[in-house]
Amino acid sequence: MAEQTLFFVSDHAGAELRHALMAYMSPHDWHIEDLGVDETCDYPDCASRLAQHMKTAPVNAKAVLVCGSGIGMSMAGNRYPWMRVALCHDETSARLARQHNNANALALGGRLIDTPQAKAIMDAFFSTEFEGGRHQRRVDKMTHSGG
Repeated sequence: MAEQTLFFVSDHAGAELRHALMAYMSPHDWHIEDLGVDETCDYPDCASRLAQHMKTAPVNAKAVLVCGSGIGMSMAGNRYPWMRVALCHDETSARLARQHNNANALALGGRLIDTPQAKAIMDAFFSTEFEGGRHQRRVDKMTHSGG
């Protein structure tokens, strides 16, 4: 498999988990880009920074967004039609986000899940392919019609 781009972004509440997950993914076949941040910031600004990178990135680029709960990052990231951010708390939701929704970004809550669980979620997310078929029509509605 060719090297793919994997962006990481967090606010201050997700910085520790972001660093741990970047280290975990570094031996894999990914070009990792750290979009920060470690200091206090507003998660919509972080998601916006990521969205601008994702807009011009190769179509197979993926992203991980981390804030305290994952909720704010997922809401902010999903404002952009080229991003499909899935907030996942377990491996099943991560697999389904890829299989049925072709999610290209994973939101995690740094205050809600520990590092081993986050790694398991990432493994499920990044090892699962989109099924297409009947699911493609629904993804197209989100991507091309604004909702």
